[in-house]
Amino acid sequence: MGKQDAVLPGPRIVDLKMSDCSRTFEIVKDVILSAHKNTGTEDKMGFYNSWAQNYDQDVGLLEYRAPSLAANNISSHFHGDREAAVVLDVACGTGLVAIQMKSHGFRYFVGVDGSRSMLEMAKHTGLYQDLKECMLGTEPLPIQWGSFDVVVIVGALSIGHVPVSVVRDLCRAAKPGGYVCMTTRANPDNVEYKAALERELRLMEEEELWSAVEVTEEREWERAVSEHEEGYIPGHVYLYKTSSL
Repeated sequence: MGKQDAVLPGPRIVDLKMSDCSRTFEIVKDVILSAHKNTGTEDKMGFYNSWAQNYDQDVGLLEYRAPSLAANNISSHFHGDREAAVVLDVACGTGLVAIQMKSHGFRYFVGVDGSRSMLEMAKHTGLYQDLKECMLGTEPLPIQWGSFDVVVIVGALSIGHVPVSVVRDLCRAAKPGGYVCMTTRANPDNVEYKAALERELRLMEEEELWSAVEVTEEREWERAVSEHEEGYIPGHVYLYKTSSL
């Protein structure tokens, strides 16, 4: 669920519960930028709880492509039984990733998120066999280690959201020979975080915890919202396969 790390140019109240018909891209920009004014865990979760009802529509206006890009990436490399595969959707939000993966034949999903309201929205999709509330980076994942065929995290690996160290838990959650798919933005606001993330991914590869399958750059990741950017910002999808040892 990570978006731009920026601050609005002055105090402004953003109505997260505005009626659907009145949502515009300008409103969505303000909503996303205001998310990063809530630096405390409690405030941030309060923000996402309030945003849950309009989240899907807002990221649609943003032309946010990460869920479909991640699902496509996984689908192009996964050759097992998709109907039997167990997918851990970390920072699942309202369920956008599961919706995309279902279109590729996956059927069994476990979702984890820190926002109770987001989890309620995910529940309404009817796609998840289990949903768990967890504050990523401050609490251990409430799952059995080494039990998932696919682990995916979309949007949360970003400055101001979850720490880079979370990727080690993602690796531990996957079965030996399982897949881990991660995404992050590649715009200037996220450069330092992305560099730290890629250092950790390489270090884990050197430790033979996993190996890189594919790293994909997408130039039109989502529409830019910060004042110093125009058009679309880029992003990356990382797909790793855990060691079979």
